Amino acid sequence: MRTTLLLFFLLFGVFAYSQTSISGTVVDQNNAPVPGTNLVIIGKAIGTVTDFDGKFTLNTSEEPPFTLNVTSIGFVPTTVSITQTNQTVTIVLNEEQTRLDEVVISASRTPERIFESPVTVERFGLKEIKNTASADFYDGLENLKGVDINTNSLTFKSINTRGFASFANTRFMQLVDGMDNSTPALNFPIGNLVGMGETDVQSVELLPGASSALYGANAFNGILFMRSKSPFDYSGISAYAKRGITSQDASGDNAYTDFGIRAALKFSEKFAGKVNFSSLRGVDWAAVDYSGKPGTGATRASLDYDGYNIYGDEVSTNIRAASGGLGIIPDVVVSRTGYEERDLTDYKAESVKADWGLYYRPWGNDFEIAYVGKIGKGATIYQGTNRYNLNNFTQQQHKLEVKNDNFFLRGYVVADKAGDSYDMVFTGININRAWKSDEQWFSDYINTYAGATLTGATDEEAHAAARAKAETGRLIPGTPEFQSTFNKVIKDPDFSKGSQFRDASKYYHADANYNFSHLWDAVDVQVGGSYRKYDLNSFGTIYTDYDGSIKYSEFGIYTQLQKQIDLSEAVILKLTGSARYDKSEYFDGFLSPRISAGFTINRDHNIRASVQTGFRNPTTQDLFIGLDAGRAILVGSAPANLDRYSRTYNVSASGQLLGQPATVTQTGGAAYNNSYLAASVQEFAATENPAVLEIGNSDLVTPEKVSSAEIGYRGKLKNTVVDMSVYYSTYKDFISGENVIAPFYGEVGDNGLSVAAIANGDYKVYQTYTNSDANVNSYGGSIGISTKILGNFDLGGSYTFTQQDFDQEAFPDFRTNFNTPEHKVKANFGNTDLFKNFGFNVAWRWNDTYYWQATFGDGQIPSYHTLDAQINFSVPSIKSTFKAGASNVLGDEYFTAIGTGHIGSMYYVSWTINN
Repeated sequence: MRTTLLLFFLLFGVFAYSQTSISGTVVDQNNAPVPGTNLVIIGKAIGTVTDFDGKFTLNTSEEPPFTLNVTSIGFVPTTVSITQTNQTVTIVLNEEQTRLDEVVISASRTPERIFESPVTVERFGLKEIKNTASADFYDGLENLKGVDINTNSLTFKSINTRGFASFANTRFMQLVDGMDNSTPALNFPIGNLVGMGETDVQSVELLPGASSALYGANAFNGILFMRSKSPFDYSGISAYAKRGITSQDASGDNAYTDFGIRAALKFSEKFAGKVNFSSLRGVDWAAVDYSGKPGTGATRASLDYDGYNIYGDEVSTNIRAASGGLGIIPDVVVSRTGYEERDLTDYKAESVKADWGLYYRPWGNDFEIAYVGKIGKGATIYQGTNRYNLNNFTQQQHKLEVKNDNFFLRGYVVADKAGDSYDMVFTGININRAWKSDEQWFSDYINTYAGATLTGATDEEAHAAARAKAETGRLIPGTPEFQSTFNKVIKDPDFSKGSQFRDASKYYHADANYNFSHLWDAVDVQVGGSYRKYDLNSFGTIYTDYDGSIKYSEFGIYTQLQKQIDLSEAVILKLTGSARYDKSEYFDGFLSPRISAGFTINRDHNIRASVQTGFRNPTTQDLFIGLDAGRAILVGSAPANLDRYSRTYNVSASGQLLGQPATVTQTGGAAYNNSYLAASVQEFAATENPAVLEIGNSDLVTPEKVSSAEIGYRGKLKNTVVDMSVYYSTYKDFISGENVIAPFYGEVGDNGLSVAAIANGDYKVYQTYTNSDANVNSYGGSIGISTKILGNFDLGGSYTFTQQDFDQEAFPDFRTNFNTPEHKVKANFGNTDLFKNFGFNVAWRWNDTYYWQATFGDGQIPSYHTLDAQINFSVPSIKSTFKAGASNVLGDEYFTAIGTGHIGSMYYVSWTINN
């Protein structure tokens, strides 16, 4: 009996200890539920989150009275007093009149209102993700003020701000939950190919311009932060399914499928976990630009034709020089016949990614220990010096992190594998070589031309007969013989006969930050640092790592001081100063300071100004690449790299008559120590005047620096928000590629053998990695306006101006790859609650004409405009939102870079559950 009574009292005590139960609903002014609302007991680490219907239940041992702090992104925070042990409440949240009250972390590494940020910052939150007119949240970022997205393919899009854009955008950093998302092999982000699933996105923040003072060398042109949902705050199962078609003139209508699921569970106040999975499959935009590259024949009927999306025609030679100088053979360059890109790829577009996380709060408060793993697999087209099919490419990340509100310490590893990836240019080249060697093909051409000429054929007829004879035995796409050779070539990593990329590179990264603001009030102080070690292993297919992986490291430390001064009741001054020191083992250390000031006037107006410096270390490719890309050999400029790249080449018959051997061995060092500028060689070919030849001999690359000043204004005028800024940036030691030509014999400047080598075609074209002596500047500005009209309709728009100041004519061989339109205009119009549970959004963009400059090809990009639209309908009873939308709904195809597929339209319907 005593035991029974003891158990009864124990159970009664437990019941009494946890008897406070609070339940209710959170709604907005229109009585619509507000899912994802955080409710936390003030002064305690105890709370809950509303479900899809805005409902919540909070069980706690705390006894009333106490107060709940209620917050949700896009709404004004409020508090609710709890006075009873079993209380049901209905909480009404008022929508924020402006986005300026939203909180960001990226600008200062500490939470602050966008309104008070010391620098320009753009934010894309849950509301924007739900209502984006684009097909997914990542595409929706293009509607942000000042943001450019260059479309490489359906699943690979490159984000940039303030110019100097390329698909290999090493100037822009992308962080996913604090982890760098750049690939170890390529050294730049590959969009959201292996990034974050849509149902797990909490918010996206973007800082345009240099951010090196806090984030290090790669945050040179801007930085993108993607933050996922915590399972402590967002538990449950959510999912989406999207089905539609892509439509393009070149490839027709093709199915598009995208689905994802998120499962998160808060086991207790101390332990939570989550798992995400998503899969996107479709058909890529087909590239069918068959115009000839500059400096070659314009059409496929030209003798020296090299089409943008034709591969194999990069192989060419001067047939008179190849004949040994026979007078009957014309002094012209002839190229082999190539294959269309569509014959060398199936245009599969795929992105499959999963991630998981375990989160432990040992004391049930803000102190958290987390392990996060991510893995992604994809298929896409990447355009660099050539066009590459990244097939079954994988990347994985693993992170351990310890943090609380005042510090974090994290370490992670990023590793990739190239899978079945291959170079489509060399696929075409080596399919040709598989059925007939270059030597045999040109020999057949020369002999047939000579014979036809001797029998009375015209020059045109002789060339036609010569090509027909040389093409005898050509493999025809679609035949078993072609397919067999294709499969063999793409599985061979030897670029003399294959095209496969092999890679298993990785890097290890650690960073830490501590915020001392909780210890004293005089000034907010933060200190931190980072360390990274690279382990490059391409098996000699990208880098010169023929004998084993290449390893090197870099580190950085930084500090920031921030002080708020109340000048009066209406005016607040916020001063921020930061500095970072970074050191790579290959270069001297560099200090990056930043100073900013912000004046807040009557809470509704803010004027900000900042001056900052930044730098970027040469990338892994700048230092260690050793890649024959066909028309040029890419050689990195690390001292140890120059002679590691070494190849043997045949010397022409004319060169051998000068006493040269039949073959010569040339290293990458020739590009830096014995070369002419490529533009001067072209001029020599046109004038035959050796005096025009200019010595190249590129300097070895060193870090690039930038100094940037920015002034901005944010303000609220009734229900209208204005955000504008202007900036000016000056670059020193600008890193870029320089095209040079290294003769097989002679010393440049000798006015003898080296000139003869150029005249005989005995040379190789290289792209070096170096710094420009030129003054490179850029400047621009942007203004964004958002307002409410006609009651509850959202209307917004922005204008961005971007300009480069660089004298290209004075430095014809130096390429800045600015690749940015001078003028951009964006506008959006929508209503999240047009009538009950129904909303819509429309987004329009216009880009001015601009010049695209890249190693694959240069050319003018015509101006274009595009319209995206969506309608959505929520069904609270089944916790679902249905959406129908279209990207580029007007159907006017456009392109953002030379050589890529034209971007068509996408039409889709989607069903999202409990998100």
